[in-house]
Amino acid sequence: MFDIGFWELILISVVGLVVLGPERLPVAIRSVSRWVGAARNMASSVKDELSQELKLQELQENLKKAEQMGMQDLSPDLRNSVDELKKAASEVQRPYADKNNEQSSATTSQKQE
Repeated sequence: MFDIGFWELILISVVGLVVLGPERLPVAIRSVSRWVGAARNMASSVKDELSQELKLQELQENLKKAEQMGMQDLSPDLRNSVDELKKAASEVQRPYADKNNEQSSATTSQKQE
C-alpha cells in the first residue's frame, strides 16, 4: 500500500513523539491502527462483492449462450455454469416454498378448528 522503509518509519515515530508526547503517542498509534484495519476490512469486503458480481455476470452470460444454443451440444464449461445456476435458483426458491407450506398448513389447521 504505502512504500515506507525503516528509516521513514523511525523519522515518523520521532516526529510523533516530539509532537504528541509520550502520553498521547500510544493512543494515537492505536487509533491509527484501528482506522487502517477498518479501511482494509472495507476494501476486502468491496473486493469480495465485486468478485461475486463478476462471477454472477459470467454465469448469466453462459446461461444466455446456453439458451441460444438450445441447451444441446454445450461445452463442459457451459454445462457446469447451467448446473450451478439451476442449483442456486433451487436454493433461493426453497426458503420461500417452505414458508408458503408452513403458512398454508397453518391456515388449513385454523380453518379446521
